[in-house]
Amino acid sequence: MSSERKNTGRKKHTNDSYKKANAPKSKSPRSRTSVKKTEAKAVPVKKGLSDEIRLNKYIANSGICSRREADLYISIGSVTVNGKVVSEMGYKVKRDDDVRYDGSRVSPEPKAYVLLNKPKGFATTTSESKGRTVMDLVSNATSSRIKPVGRLGRNSTGLLFFTNDDDMVKKFTGSKTGVKRLFHVELDKNLKSEDLKKIQDGILIEGKKVTVVEASYITNSPKNELGISILNTGNGVLRNIFEHLGYDLIKVDCVMIGDLTKKDIPRGHWKHLTEQELINLKHFK
Repeated sequence: MSSERKNTGRKKHTNDSYKKANAPKSKSPRSRTSVKKTEAKAVPVKKGLSDEIRLNKYIANSGICSRREADLYISIGSVTVNGKVVSEMGYKVKRDDDVRYDGSRVSPEPKAYVLLNKPKGFATTTSESKGRTVMDLVSNATSSRIKPVGRLGRNSTGLLFFTNDDDMVKKFTGSKTGVKRLFHVELDKNLKSEDLKKIQDGILIEGKKVTVVEASYITNSPKNELGISILNTGNGVLRNIFEHLGYDLIKVDCVMIGDLTKKDIPRGHWKHLTEQELINLKHFK
């Protein structure tokens, strides 16, 4: 009893986040239209096509300039490919070539930011040899080569973020700048208050202290359910914590990333981040 009183402040903060993450879905016509647009349909990947692209188009796709302007920069020797100056019109490059304009690396595709509400049964990987993967669910989201940031287990559900923006990936994976993720966790039995306190204070596992941002019981829910926030990009840390304390994880659902929620994204669907959502995510602490 006393242990729960001591942690009242923490519980309120986490429960406020959990309520926001699970707020009722908007029923406005705009919301219904938005959801329809984000419906994810698996699209077969066309194989056997050339991965080469004309150099001027490669540069123009990056947003630096038009194709005509790219031709000018190429002709005056301002463009290099894999360290060598290329001035030939019509020169073709591959998407993974090192193309530079005035010494700066050129990205061949626009930056994309996609948020998926992952269902069970999909592996978080870009490998085609792992059966059904999350890449199948976002295959028609963008032509840019996005990849998942962080990981959800095959049977875990909830929000998963995809991008091709290296700066954003660094923000997510940095030990000091990581983006907070809130999980709804269900255990095989009620979590003892003293074990909750251990989680909140940090647990020593194999000589290393494992910490979370917040942890609390969920208001009006059984004691085997809790909200827990972490900065780690994978959810394996949750399994390590509860196995160490003698509990089995029954359910892991990511309900928030930063201040992004899944309330307007049905399970198995995705959406592109709005400009404001992206700004908020970049500055989220």
